[in-house]
Amino acid sequence: MSAIELKSSGTSFGRELRGGIVTFMTMAYIIFVQPAVLSQAGMDFGGVTFATCISAAIATFIMGIYANLPIAQAPGMGENFFFTFSIVLGMGLVWQDALGAVFVAGIIFLLLSIFKVRKLILDAIPRSLRHATAAGIGIFIAFIGLSEAGIIVKNPGSLVQLGDLTASHTLLALFGLFVMMILIMKKVPGAVLWGILASLVVALIFGMVKYSGIFSAPPSPAPTFWKFSLRKLLSFNSSFLVAVFVFLYMDMFDTIGTLFAVSDAGNLLTEKGEIPRANRALISDAVGTVVGAIFGTSTVTSYIESTTGISAGARTGLSSIFVAVFFILALFLYPVIKMVGAGVNVGGAIFYPVTAPALIVVGAMMTKTLAKIDWSEMWKALPAFLTLIGIPFTYSIADGMALGFVSYPICATAAGKAKEVNPLMWIIAALFVIRYAFFK
Repeated sequence: MSAIELKSSGTSFGRELRGGIVTFMTMAYIIFVQPAVLSQAGMDFGGVTFATCISAAIATFIMGIYANLPIAQAPGMGENFFFTFSIVLGMGLVWQDALGAVFVAGIIFLLLSIFKVRKLILDAIPRSLRHATAAGIGIFIAFIGLSEAGIIVKNPGSLVQLGDLTASHTLLALFGLFVMMILIMKKVPGAVLWGILASLVVALIFGMVKYSGIFSAPPSPAPTFWKFSLRKLLSFNSSFLVAVFVFLYMDMFDTIGTLFAVSDAGNLLTEKGEIPRANRALISDAVGTVVGAIFGTSTVTSYIESTTGISAGARTGLSSIFVAVFFILALFLYPVIKMVGAGVNVGGAIFYPVTAPALIVVGAMMTKTLAKIDWSEMWKALPAFLTLIGIPFTYSIADGMALGFVSYPICATAAGKAKEVNPLMWIIAALFVIRYAFFK
């Protein structure tokens, strides 16, 4: 991009570089969190690390070159937890099947974007359910973060209870959480990342984590590369099909919502209030998801943290290109990534006190969508509430969504609002009922 083109966009090379650095710093936590989460599904830590960085780099590079937007992409929070805790640990599918679901969802999203039919699906899903799903996932992520920190523990009588707050791993997590909270209040860019690194330093000082260096060659992609399986698709396995639907749903609404939010924050929307080059942006997202599934990671989506880069001056896709480069360079910090994400063994149980605070903070950020739900209309509010509590209480994003999607047309009909229910919602609700009634 020439200096003239940058000037016409109201920016410069220096501002784009600064914006790229800030964006990367605020979202770099995913490099540490993603392999920590997916490794709990039985995946190779190094393979997931490579897949995370390479898919983020490719998707963000395409966003910069093809869509010319200052929006970075990486494996999404929420989708990664659905992958591990709902599909693998909940539904009982192996991680290769879960990658297959990501791959199929990515292909479908790519086709929807190319043929521009995504609007039909977007219009079918009520906004109340969209917002409730995002918030429910946020609570779910925070709940897992509290558990992985040791702040809450299982209790047969009350399900959970407060953990031992004097335990070293719990104190470390609380330290990281307070650091993040303070930095966020001070509006420090990359607050979550700095909190993770501060916790790592403390963990090294007290011998909770073993130092293994800073720089190394990138980890091998071989353990997860091209390991996705489509065997469950060919057998029309109901759990696999549900996984595809949820991945597609989450990716579509995450991406659309983020693109609007980031474009609005950067005054990038057109005079009609539309996202510039929206279709190209969606295609870059879909390609990133497909590439991620091939290399071995969960759904890639646009990051709301891109707004921090815009506030620092980014206005064009050049900043996205810089972010893509930073993701590639991060692969050479694999020893640090592994120290952060490998976890701490406490009496045979594995805790993640360095990364757990990030889950709590990100979960809190995701719940802000609750303010957008119209709680005064109960026929909308009740299904939203069931979705909100269903996701963390069932320990499954898919099951929580099912509660909302099935109850919405029922509540609407009872309230005399059946005409406001899109026909596609009735189909989705019926499919969920059939799935739970006749398939395990």
